[in-house]
Amino acid sequence: MATTTTTTVVSSGRELTNPPSDGISNIRFSNHSDHLLVSSWDKTVRLYDATADFLRGEFLHGGPVLDCCFHDDSSGFSASADNTVRRLIFATGKEDILGKHDAPVRCVEYSYAAGQLITGSWDKTIKCWDPRGASGQERTLVGTYAQPERVYSLSLVGHRLVVATAGRHVNVYDMRNMSCPEQRRESSLKYQTRCVRCYPNGTGYALSSVEGRVAMEFFDLSEASQAKKYAFKCHRKSEAGRDIVYPVNAMAFHPIYGTFATGGCDGFVNVWDGNNKKRLYQYSKYPSSVAALSFSRDGRLLAVASSYTFEEGPKPHDQDAIYVRSVNEIEVKPKPKALPNPTA
Repeated sequence: MATTTTTTVVSSGRELTNPPSDGISNIRFSNHSDHLLVSSWDKTVRLYDATADFLRGEFLHGGPVLDCCFHDDSSGFSASADNTVRRLIFATGKEDILGKHDAPVRCVEYSYAAGQLITGSWDKTIKCWDPRGASGQERTLVGTYAQPERVYSLSLVGHRLVVATAGRHVNVYDMRNMSCPEQRRESSLKYQTRCVRCYPNGTGYALSSVEGRVAMEFFDLSEASQAKKYAFKCHRKSEAGRDIVYPVNAMAFHPIYGTFATGGCDGFVNVWDGNNKKRLYQYSKYPSSVAALSFSRDGRLLAVASSYTFEEGPKPHDQDAIYVRSVNEIEVKPKPKALPNPTA
């Protein structure tokens, strides 16, 4: 992917007060407001008003919280290393236990199309829940679906669910028929998957790895569509004649323009135009690894979790922090392709 149009943006954004005290596992903007949900290894889920820099609520869990997502502005869900799936009620500060996995729950996504919660676990299963049912596992569990390996990342677009696991497996489901995957794939990247995110237009997904690469994939299996897929290098630098490669921890698509941001263990956030295969912007370096990213519902804000992800083992590192930056249209809007000069 070409990087000749890259511009570096100096501002890191506004740092939120009262950040988590241990590694930030994920950050999510609401689909209805500028509320921000944050899960952390300090066993908490925090709810912020991102524009007012106000901590609206905090939920303490029995173990590290590995993921979180919104249901609506009154409730959300969490996935915890204590194997538990919880619904969090923001107004009362209370929680319901929807059920459990047999190992830590790594990721959680709410499907507005299906009205179901999907959780992925290191027990090599995904589970679908109906959060509208009464509390208690038997009354809310819709189904359990075996996966080839531990689940690392989930992503949804419409009725499509993409499940990325250890061993570089990728399963694509139609949530209207979960009996078996619509497609069973293998990552086109050679190394462990870190993150999967579906394109907002529903045509495919991006996959990132620990080896500083992102693959752009398409659901349509026709030869013409598969010919469009590609992978590119990112989050790496040359030093003393050798390449230093950083894991790509996070990706987030802009809801309006379909461009996307990547965050790596190098502390940088890059914005990419996938259609034109160009890097649009690079933000100034953050104090630590970029662990998670989220655009607000209208794309005006980008939340960045600067949080050491222990890729080099225990060592002194900067305090975990969450930055919220205002997004300028020029940073995320694809540049029009230059027309050929007819007189050339």
